[in-house]
Amino acid sequence: MAEIRIENAVKTFGKVVAVNQVSLTVHDQEFVVLLGPSGCGKTTLLRAVAGLGMVDSGRIMIGDRDVTYLPPKARDISMVFQGYAIFPHMNVFDNIAFGLRMKRTPKEEIARRVRESAELLHIEEFLERFPSQLSGGQRQRVAVARAIAVHSGVLLMDEPLSNLDALLRLRMRAELKRLLNEIRATTIYVTHDQIEALSMGDRIAVMRSGEILQFDSPTRVYDVPADRFVAGFIGTPPMNFLEGQVRRENGVPCVAIGDFMLAPIPEMYEELARRDGKPILVGIRAENMETLDAPAADALRVKVLVVEPLGSQNLLTIQIGSDVIKASTHPDFAVAANQDVWIRLPGDKIRWIDRETGRTIIPDLESLVSAS
Repeated sequence: MAEIRIENAVKTFGKVVAVNQVSLTVHDQEFVVLLGPSGCGKTTLLRAVAGLGMVDSGRIMIGDRDVTYLPPKARDISMVFQGYAIFPHMNVFDNIAFGLRMKRTPKEEIARRVRESAELLHIEEFLERFPSQLSGGQRQRVAVARAIAVHSGVLLMDEPLSNLDALLRLRMRAELKRLLNEIRATTIYVTHDQIEALSMGDRIAVMRSGEILQFDSPTRVYDVPADRFVAGFIGTPPMNFLEGQVRRENGVPCVAIGDFMLAPIPEMYEELARRDGKPILVGIRAENMETLDAPAADALRVKVLVVEPLGSQNLLTIQIGSDVIKASTHPDFAVAANQDVWIRLPGDKIRWIDRETGRTIIPDLESLVSAS
């Protein structure tokens, strides 16, 4: 069993707190992604698990072993770096075999594992070539093959696709996901690319300023973000935010957006009633708004500023009061800049956000940020 448990990890560099009391559990054979902007602490946390940078306090467990202060070679891990980190003077076979030779694995076993790993990555025909004779994507496959050939219980990956072009990254994402489904290693994957995180991970830990803001499935992180930062960081385009104010209409809590009254779903009545008279943020994603070409009683009139035809959709930039937001429509929806349209905001797709704390207002918020 290769479960990873990080308990109250702290890592500082001078006065800078890179990792601040982080606790995280990665279950056996689970694929967890550490996602966040540059400087959020995700790579520092990964290096601590790898043994390449010790934590100042806290504990790191792999299985039933405390590995907090063990060197990397004693942790039963493999790691794939952002750079290929393959040896230019060795051919592909020797690069893949390097870690096995360091462990003094018998020659017959080395040959078998190298060929198995090469076949999984579809590079078996390149075993006699040198790195200079390979493309960037092929070199990246060599680095991954070297890591999985060791048969470690834990695989750590630090932005392994960031040096590839967009089309190759798309292909490698799918190949990596297929590969990891086959080898079932416990994997921590670091990236700042939300598409990689959403498409590959079993769970995503969204980090900012050395802390985990939300740790949940990709669907939950996207659909029910824990706070405004997560909502604005995940999604292309990111979630829209509208300024509103909680009011009562016939005793029922509603939210005013200018002169328009927005009715929440009944499950939100109690939470919103506590904020009567207070400002609130209305969060909704571009694809969750319904765009109409004619007035409707439950729709808000808006002005279209820009139309971006994207093939599968039209992305509209629209203005509501002082707020500028994005709306997605079907490509056949006829609309032009400076034209008025009407948008409907489905109550079950709205995420209500506290203006003061930035936290999403839902009754079970604690379940979103649980790291176990």
